[in-house]
Amino acid sequence: MPELIQNGQIVQDDWTFVTLADDQTAASVELPPGRLVVPLTVWFARRDELAGRPDATLGVWLAPDDDPAEIARDLSHFAVIAVHFPKFADGRGYSIATLLRTRFGYRGELRAFGDVLRDQFNYLVRCGFDALQPADGRYSREQLQAAVASIGDFSQPYQHSAAVASPLFQRTERGATV
Repeated sequence: MPELIQNGQIVQDDWTFVTLADDQTAASVELPPGRLVVPLTVWFARRDELAGRPDATLGVWLAPDDDPAEIARDLSHFAVIAVHFPKFADGRGYSIATLLRTRFGYRGELRAFGDVLRDQFNYLVRCGFDALQPADGRYSREQLQAAVASIGDFSQPYQHSAAVASPLFQRTERGATV
């Protein structure tokens, strides 16, 4: 099983991500048993079938150009919402995460997967991600452990975020000035 960082710990990933091959459609792709994370198009095409799955066995993944508002009413169906980062320079996933956490109130696992780099981990967590899944083979176990330790390098961010509700100046007590 692949590994990922979840809530500051390295854990085994027991979710199966469904992708569509060129010759498959959302309506015809085979859905294996177990814990599944399906593309948004599969959720739309097979919502009734997937909504009947047992609790905590369904997730959906969003591409950078997917609108999280499209699933706002369906959030209770998903134990995991994963946001794909096809390349590290594509920052749309940060906005998706922030919207899911702040505007839509999603409280389940929010996972960044794909081309996510150690340098981005702290920022991803601040946007609301609680699980980080770099591409398979990207990091060794030792590198992942160092990455976990580095997430907390910046203990007091200046700006507010999905993880820190108020900016630093509102969180700091100051003495009276004369």
